[in-house]
Amino acid sequence: MFSALELTLLLLAAAVLGVVAFRMLHLPPMLGYLAVGTLIGPHSIGLAADNSMMHSLAEFGVVFLMFSIGLEFSLPKLSSMRRTVFGLGVAQVLVTIAATMAFGWMMALLLPQFLNISWKAAFALGGALAMSSTAIVSKLLTERLELESEHGRRIIGILLFQDLALVPLLILVPALAEPGGDLVVDLARAAAKAFFVLVLLLVIGQKLIRSWFRIVVKRRSQELFMLNLLLITLGAAWITDRAGLSLALGAFIAGMLISETEYKHQVEEDIKPFRDVLLGLFFITIGMLLNVPLVLQHWWVVLLLLTGPVLLKFGLIAALAKLFGSSTGVALRTGLALAQAGEFGFVLLNQAGGLQLMDPLLIQLILASMVLSMLAAPFIIAKSDAIVMKLSSNEWMMQSLALTQIATRTMKTQKHVIIAGFGRSGQNLANLLEEEKIAYHALDLDPDRVREAQAGGANVSYGDASRRESLVAAGIHRAAALVISYADTPSALKVLHFVHELAPALPVIVRSHDDTDLDKLRAAGAAEVVPEAIEGSLMLASHALVMLGVPLRRVVYRVQAARDERYASLRGYFHGSGDTSDVADHLQLRLHSVMMPAEGRSLGKTLDALNLAEFGAEIATIRRGKSRIDIGSDTTLHAGDIVVLRGSTEAVVLAEERLLK
Repeated sequence: MFSALELTLLLLAAAVLGVVAFRMLHLPPMLGYLAVGTLIGPHSIGLAADNSMMHSLAEFGVVFLMFSIGLEFSLPKLSSMRRTVFGLGVAQVLVTIAATMAFGWMMALLLPQFLNISWKAAFALGGALAMSSTAIVSKLLTERLELESEHGRRIIGILLFQDLALVPLLILVPALAEPGGDLVVDLARAAAKAFFVLVLLLVIGQKLIRSWFRIVVKRRSQELFMLNLLLITLGAAWITDRAGLSLALGAFIAGMLISETEYKHQVEEDIKPFRDVLLGLFFITIGMLLNVPLVLQHWWVVLLLLTGPVLLKFGLIAALAKLFGSSTGVALRTGLALAQAGEFGFVLLNQAGGLQLMDPLLIQLILASMVLSMLAAPFIIAKSDAIVMKLSSNEWMMQSLALTQIATRTMKTQKHVIIAGFGRSGQNLANLLEEEKIAYHALDLDPDRVREAQAGGANVSYGDASRRESLVAAGIHRAAALVISYADTPSALKVLHFVHELAPALPVIVRSHDDTDLDKLRAAGAAEVVPEAIEGSLMLASHALVMLGVPLRRVVYRVQAARDERYASLRGYFHGSGDTSDVADHLQLRLHSVMMPAEGRSLGKTLDALNLAEFGAEIATIRRGKSRIDIGSDTTLHAGDIVVLRGSTEAVVLAEERLLK
């Protein structure tokens, strides 16, 4: 038996090795956690025991994940989703239970020797199968940037109702097993308690949380801020847990309330370490539930129990989503994302086993099939686009139509700016570009935002900037620049990959939270990375200097000098076709990208020999492939290099002629 420290070291070592191995195979880290859990669990080599302490720690991973998701929502947004949560969510749970009971009745009638379970057991099983994995699906949607998509909202809405449905199901199952209890009274008491708690958190909590955060922030202690964050997250989870609701629901509400404060981004960054580590532990505990010898011994039964419920659930959810007004593509994606089993399903299944409603062997087989369905979930969701394209004949048409609409809006545009993301930063940029008479086209994945912005006259389309087809439709080959206005490094790297492939000379400006991923983004080809933290500190410093009596002219000079030192591109700028050509413009520094051809006299020559300085021009950067190279007097140019020149208009033209001719 391992001590607490030895068990922790074992889990950490196994998690690190598992994630490294799966990363090397280009597979999701989540699968590494699940595989590690299966390997070290009690049903395999038995290094780690499946105990309550581990499950309690692992559950905190789901708590922090739901808190992070809550940060992406707000009360108005949740209110707009009420039809999904209490319409589609209710229908999904009830229809799944009814279908499971009908199937159990049919099997008991036709094949009693194969499967003969009571209607009470079928009800409990239906409740377990109605649950989907909040942890797996939410994490995958977050990584794929699909939380704000149409199908993402439906998926989250259904998952939220499943969390709510767990409470009455946990009351109904034991009440059905023991008919002597007063079911109506128990349900009414639980509903009243749940209503009171939700009102307490949503109404009173909303009024208190902003003022309380201000009190904490004024103490100017990062340690206190972190402690307060943990207190609020776990405190809200504890309140809902005491009311018979799930821990995850309380954490989601806490995140949603904080999302309406100015501390959202700071909270988001602070919570990440706790969330990711504990969520990894959660996936390990799920993997530990898989009984590999049992699966091998009864493989055909497990296969039947795996494919049957997954296909049934996929079909039911897709049909219901379609019935509630979704397009075929959205309905299919919703069904695929929620077809697997969920962690709360294990709770209901274990309860049914404790009440002896089903045979223990059958429960173990169902449990194994549920774990396998969760293992398959990342693959199914990763391939959901391809599956939808094959299942829906008109999905090709819908996708093509969406891309055609983007292409139609940008077809006549030259030297425009592509804005990836049309949130607050993207909209501010678009307003400035409009004032300067510079064309732009934005891509965003929030259908409501796109619809409202289009109605207001903005040049924005529904599209994913991290998809090659969307960038081509937005006119990347004719664009003057691309700006990634949201701070998400994985998505930005994806966009940069396609830019390098499609238009390697196109300058890309990337927004980030801080300098953490600066080198990674620059190596991927970003012309400039703008960290929010640095810009915030510059504005803070400028206001402080003005308040202290420093002349405004000197403050502006110092801030500009700091920016010039930090951002190489501010020592010049990329011109467009609409720029004026007066005397001041010729004197102003500009940037210009030149791609070195396969054949040219300057190839192989050193920068010293090219002597571009005689024209008054200099080389700002040289990109070779996806990375920048160090510039020195002995640096030589290769075919395919992107050379960024800096100088006056005349100097840049002369330098380009020397490079190319």
